[in-house]
Amino acid sequence: MPIEVRKKENESPSYLINRFTKKMQQSGVLREVKNRRFYKRTVNKSRRRVKALHREEKKKEFLKAKKLGITLS
Repeated sequence: MPIEVRKKENESPSYLINRFTKKMQQSGVLREVKNRRFYKRTVNKSRRRVKALHREEKKKEFLKAKKLGITLS
């Protein structure tokens, strides 16, 4: 779906550009293009699970250190 903005009578070029950019942002075209810019390889289920377990372990470790008053860097 192309985005079209026509110049109104007595409209400055800068305001026309502002209207165009606003329509572009509202349409979500730029966001979609940025998402498609690089190919994201899908991660298999077992690898996702391992990463999730690792995150949970790190979170528990961080909370335990926080309770003890130790700062982790």
